[in-house]
Amino acid sequence: MLIGMFPEVLSTKPTLCPPAAVDLFCGAGGLSFGMKQAGLRISAGIDLDPACRYPFEANVGAKFYQEDVNGLSPDFISSLFPKGSVKVLAGCAPCQPFSSYTSKEKIRERNWYLLSKFAAIITALKPELVTMENVPRLEKFKIFQEFLDSLKRAEYSYRYQVVRCAEYGVPQRRRRLVLLASRMGDIKLIPATHTKKEYKTVSNTIQHLEAIEAGGASESDPLHRSSNLSPRNLERIRSSRPGGTWQDWDVSLRSDCHIKATGRTYKSVYGRMVWNEVAPTLTTQFHGFGNGRFGHPEQDRAISLREGALLQTFPLDYSFVEEDRPVQIAPIARLIGNAVPVKIGEAIGTSIKFHIEELL
Repeated sequence: MLIGMFPEVLSTKPTLCPPAAVDLFCGAGGLSFGMKQAGLRISAGIDLDPACRYPFEANVGAKFYQEDVNGLSPDFISSLFPKGSVKVLAGCAPCQPFSSYTSKEKIRERNWYLLSKFAAIITALKPELVTMENVPRLEKFKIFQEFLDSLKRAEYSYRYQVVRCAEYGVPQRRRRLVLLASRMGDIKLIPATHTKKEYKTVSNTIQHLEAIEAGGASESDPLHRSSNLSPRNLERIRSSRPGGTWQDWDVSLRSDCHIKATGRTYKSVYGRMVWNEVAPTLTTQFHGFGNGRFGHPEQDRAISLREGALLQTFPLDYSFVEEDRPVQIAPIARLIGNAVPVKIGEAIGTSIKFHIEELL
């Protein structure tokens, strides 16, 4: 679905200075790294999580600020852009409040200040370009319409659409809402780069990595490390087939929740991936065999941290932890699972670059 609003645009022409981006919820740098790959300059990343500092600065090569966006002033954010640059403001706020995994009860209790704060910063700063990525379900909420109304009042042309990430080279079933807005003219996301026959698969992405055991790690790549499995879960994964479910197991291996009628609705847990298909949507819990269809297609383990990163289209040499620091599975999996896939960031960056080139 594609929805747009195209108010009368400003007559001001953009400067000849290259665009520069500030990423307000930068995480480990997936969006920024992708935009950088597309040729955009990344001026800074901001995130509340201190664990994001090393991967952002080491891979993106820009300054990281550990700050709560809710407390930032527009003047401070403005100071991060090079003088005279076309300002690109990215604000991919955490998606958990809008996720289908969040109950209605929690939704009613949730504070929506991050998206509202992003709108307030845009209104005050008026950067030439804005981008946001989030879960498709966001468009069902009133706060998203209020966000769009704020863009309209600030004289932005905008388009948003729900994209299949596989159509942009991401080997996952992941669907995301991508928004682009401009005060310089009509802007849109580039067309899909991959047809269904061209989708990247699990095989294309991780089959070349060396075999490791559950709880083991590669000597050459500390990030190629998998979680341990209990003896019972080791039996379960050995009884699992690619694309199958726990219903393939002997009854003795099933949990009480599987045996109950309600368990039949959870066929996507305790599953193996399929080599010649895209992976399921990665979550922050992809390191656990019982947390989804995150079992390796043939090795008796859940996918490793490196495999998760590759499925999020981070390059093989993307570093998430300093060499002299221990690799902790759950914290790094959270960084990887929360990231905007790099290829989506690259598509966004390319769209912005084309938009500016058309106006010059």
